[in-house]
Parts: sequence; C-alpha cells; structure tokens
Amino acid sequence: MLRRGPKLKRLKDQTIVITGASSGIGLATARLAARRGARVVLSSHNETDLRRVTAEINATDGRAIFAVADVADPGQLDAVADAAIATFGGIDTWVNNAGVSIYGKLTEVPLEDKKRLFDVNFWGVVHGCRTAVRHLRERGGTIINIGSIVSDTAVPLQGMYSASKHAVQGYTNALRMELEHDGLPVAVSLVKPSAIDTPYLDHARNYMESAPSFPPPVYAAEVVAHAILRCAEKPTRDLTVGGGGRLMTLAGSLAPRTMDRYMVATMFQQQKDPDRPRQTMDSLYRPSPEGQTSGPYDGHVMQSSAYTRAAMSDVTRMLPWVAAVAVFAAGVRRWT
Repeated sequence: MLRRGPKLKRLKDQTIVITGASSGIGLATARLAARRGARVVLSSHNETDLRRVTAEINATDGRAIFAVADVADPGQLDAVADAAIATFGGIDTWVNNAGVSIYGKLTEVPLEDKKRLFDVNFWGVVHGCRTAVRHLRERGGTIINIGSIVSDTAVPLQGMYSASKHAVQGYTNALRMELEHDGLPVAVSLVKPSAIDTPYLDHARNYMESAPSFPPPVYAAEVVAHAILRCAEKPTRDLTVGGGGRLMTLAGSLAPRTMDRYMVATMFQQQKDPDRPRQTMDSLYRPSPEGQTSGPYDGHVMQSSAYTRAAMSDVTRMLPWVAAVAVFAAGVRRWT
C-alpha cells in the first residue's frame, strides 16, 4: 500500500481512460467499468473496432467515448486526455494497457521489431504516465500500469516482451516513489497478469515454426478486469492476477536456477501449438481485426482465481499461500 495514498472516488463517480481498449483485457475492463457506472474513454490504434465497441457500451446505458491513438506517440495520448476532459470534465484513473508480443529467439528477431515492441510496451507506458500525471497532480487519482508475471520471471521465446515488462515494473516503482516524495495525490499500481485468454496470440509477431500458445493455467480477461478496477478504487502497490503465475514467480525468486532449468525443459514446447494454423497478420505496426475479449486458445480457461480474490481482500491473510510456495520450492530443490 502507498504510505500516503489519495482518497479515491467510487467507480461510478470516475472517468477512466484505458489504452489498448479495443480487445482483450482493455475491452473487458471498459465493459465492466461501464456496467459499474464509470465514464469510460477507450483508446487504441484500431478505429473500426473502437467505434463499434463504444457504440455497444452506449447502447447498454453506458457512458463511453473513443479516441484513436498510437501509444508510441506522446502527442496522440495528450489528445486522448483532451478528449476525456472535453467530454467528461476530467480524468480520475488512467490505465496503461496497450501491449504486443513477439515470439522467437532473441538472436533471430530483427532489431527493428525489438525497437517497435519497446515503443509500444515500455514507451507507451512512459507516455501515458506523463500525460496522466499532468492531469492528476492537482485533482488526484490513479495510474494503473499493466505489467506481467514476466515482469518478475522471464520466459524464453518471448525475451523482448519479458524485457519490456521488466522495464515497466522498474519505471512504475520509481514513479510511485517520486510522486509520493513530492506529495502528489496520485496512486500508482502495477497489475501483473498470468497467461490470459485474449487475442494476444493472434496480435503477436511470430518467428517460430508453429503458431504460438500459452502455458497453462490460463485465465479469462475478466479476472484481470476485476483486479484493475479494484486498484481504481483502492490504492494498491502491485497485484498479480492468477495463482499459477504467482507460484511461478515466487518459485523463481526462491530457486532461480532451478526455475531456469524448468523453463528450458518446458517452455519451448508449451508456447507452441502445432495443431493451429500459423497466423500471417499481427498488430506490431498496424491494427489487425480486434473487438474480442477472448482469443484462439483452445485449452481450459479459468474464470476466476482464488489467489487473486484473496490478494484483493482486506481481511484475507496471505501466509498460507506463502507457505505453500515455500513448500513447493523446497520440493523443486530436492528434485534437482
């Protein structure tokens, strides 16, 4: 928790800006926020789907507008903020959610693609925070950055994505401390999803011989949406979504070399789906068809996470989870 966190509004009294809002986690969050009464500003670089999902929200008694923007351009995010203020009078929560991945070995991914991924995943967060702080420094509010469990534990074949999410975590933590030092009434949260069933797999650029896939367990986008909106109402330092991902990151912290060996032994196969056609389009440089919260993953998708519910609870103690991970890590050490 923040040492001196601001008093946040109830969700129904907030205006929320969400980048990457035309599909996946961003779209699930926008829909849920609108159902709970918030005014929502959806942004992405896909105007066609933004227009459609915004109309859908407004047709069900929601209050939403859209603003087309590429998060790699800070001026375009300034325009998103201007649209929010012109329509709704201000901003209360800013969610930096836009992101894309690349599948392939680091030595085989072109440098241009690596730079573009950082322009979206890392610099998009920096640009969004810059805009948000300028508007929240007086009225107060929340910045929520979307990291990943790979902010803590890197995975092979998604090395640049892992690196960008490590960078997002470092930037977020430093920004939080600086805002707290300056006494600004801005809470900063980092939400770290596990594998989530979104169009992520289709949007990623792929240099593997097979279509990409997720290692289980995989969670629904709505699980992350609930976590994001919890942070919008209650100052939260960071929050991992999905007990499976939390076990992986804690085990990696307790036994890093063992986790490396586990990754080498499993992740080169678990991130490939030889039964699914290899896609030829992606969203690295330009929009691809979106408008869906779920993606092509055909395995079991968990609709809730007991760990995440416990982590969001004001009363649930987390010691049993920590103890369980410690036992797991000890067992892994003995196995090796």
